[in-house]
Amino acid sequence: MTALETLRQVFGYPAFRGPQAEIIEHLSCGGDALVLMPTGGGKSLCYQIPPLLRPGVGVVVSPLIALMQDQVDALRQAGVRAAFLNSSLDYATASDTERKLLTGELDLIYVAPERLLTERFLALLDRLDAAGNIVLFAIDEAHCVSQWGHDFRPEYIQLSVLHERYPAVPRIALTATADALTRREILARLGLNNARIFVSSFDRPNIRYSVVERNNPRRQLLDFLATHASEAGIVYCLSRKKVDETAAWLSTQGITALPYHAGLDTARRTRNQQRFLREDAIVIVATIAFGMGIDKPDVRFVVHLDLPKSLEAYYQETGRAGRDGEPADAWMTYGLNDVMIHRLRIDASEAGEEQKRIERGKLDALLAWCETADCRRTRMLAYFAESRVERCGNCDTCLEPPELWDGTLAAQKAMSAILRTGQRFGAGHLIDLLRGKQTERMQQLGHDALPTFGVGADTDEAGWRSVFRQLLAGGLLHADAEAYGGLRLTDAARPVLKGETVLQLRRQISRRQKSALAGRRKTSTAVPADSHPGIFEALRTWRAAEAKAQGVPAYVILHDKTLHELAARQPTNQDELLDVPGIGQAKAERYGAALLDLIATIPV
Repeated sequence: MTALETLRQVFGYPAFRGPQAEIIEHLSCGGDALVLMPTGGGKSLCYQIPPLLRPGVGVVVSPLIALMQDQVDALRQAGVRAAFLNSSLDYATASDTERKLLTGELDLIYVAPERLLTERFLALLDRLDAAGNIVLFAIDEAHCVSQWGHDFRPEYIQLSVLHERYPAVPRIALTATADALTRREILARLGLNNARIFVSSFDRPNIRYSVVERNNPRRQLLDFLATHASEAGIVYCLSRKKVDETAAWLSTQGITALPYHAGLDTARRTRNQQRFLREDAIVIVATIAFGMGIDKPDVRFVVHLDLPKSLEAYYQETGRAGRDGEPADAWMTYGLNDVMIHRLRIDASEAGEEQKRIERGKLDALLAWCETADCRRTRMLAYFAESRVERCGNCDTCLEPPELWDGTLAAQKAMSAILRTGQRFGAGHLIDLLRGKQTERMQQLGHDALPTFGVGADTDEAGWRSVFRQLLAGGLLHADAEAYGGLRLTDAARPVLKGETVLQLRRQISRRQKSALAGRRKTSTAVPADSHPGIFEALRTWRAAEAKAQGVPAYVILHDKTLHELAARQPTNQDELLDVPGIGQAKAERYGAALLDLIATIPV
């Protein structure tokens, strides 16, 4: 079969998207590739189809053991002979999988990098390679090779052994997230010197980006979640303690929320992840230990209660929403403490100066994105070297443009307060000073006698926190790690302090949550207009029962998008069923009779 015939017969899709066909052709001709494609863009098909076109096996390196099972289950549903090898298997099952690998009974084998690098597995690969039976190596989540990245895995660096040991086998490295620095590092560390680079658009138009100034985070979170009642989503927190507290509090508010972080025992962590993948309307509250490779297509929102480390990390994490192409939200609360914590973390780390310089640059780009008055999507795409001229109309700064004001005088007042107090104090004390607040500490230090005492009384605390946050984000102030976070002026502050330049600041406006998210579902283009709701719900009920019986996530059986197509087209025979996107030969044979009978019984 050709690649297109395989796509249609096995996976049930009528045509390739973007550069998929070109990538598959390139690999099939023996070329190496680096593929940058957004989450939900169809990266996996690029390495899943070549092993189906010729004898041999495709070896897929995946960093997350917990998700291999679902990936393999989905392939088996489509009739692909797939398996995985990792530490979750008992000896007998692992031995049987190795036997199938050597006897040509597998099309795809998923393996963690730690397992691949063992002498036992490399010996298996040697035997396969000697017989010419390795079709390709696929290195998924390839950004894990970057030492400067947010998901660095030391074992990924050692994957250069594939090039050294099996130079004739084509390799494909794939990621949804990589800036120019990370791309260069992937190519160098994996020995992909002659690889062809395929870059798809990083744009995820169905995701709405919103950043709100943090004032009452729990109330703000609850108001946001009210717009996503009975929907699945992820809430990211910086610390394990905050994860546990947030999940427990959400549970008291009637929301099914489960914690996930590295401090939980393995059994509970796995159980919570499986519930999120296999049940509806689960909210997972997690550190960044959760999420890489998540295939759940109907995640409707990703929340950040704390600032991530970089725009790369943010893009990767928010990309787990809306994989099905349906409207989804990326919502973040952001405050002065975020800026302070991240800058202090970098300065206090034991990393070398070069790494600190890179991390500061990544943080600066993220802070500039948070503070922008421009279209967020345009700014994000520019970070990944992708140009966009028009505003997106689907982010908070497009829907409710923020006001800009001349903040020069306010900045000068703040800077004067910092200088007159010896550049040793944090924002809290400085705001009290500017607002003329007579605290015991103020009097003990004699700061109530300074000329700057009370000069900012016309601005409330929230307003001053916004000013300090923007000055820090803009690099005019620096939080000194050695002075316990005391604020100091940088060289960039001097022209503002001397009145040589005008400083435009962003004024926070009070947004009604529902207003900011109005029309969220109107942007949907994935659901057919004539999808019959009664048939769709009946199909969902059938799918849930089938998934429970097989012990797999519901989306592994059929995606929501496929159910909507079934509800719209209402096929009456096997041939019409095979025309429905997402239904290949194996699924038609396995579920066809049940689907056709069910659709025929629902009154239209």
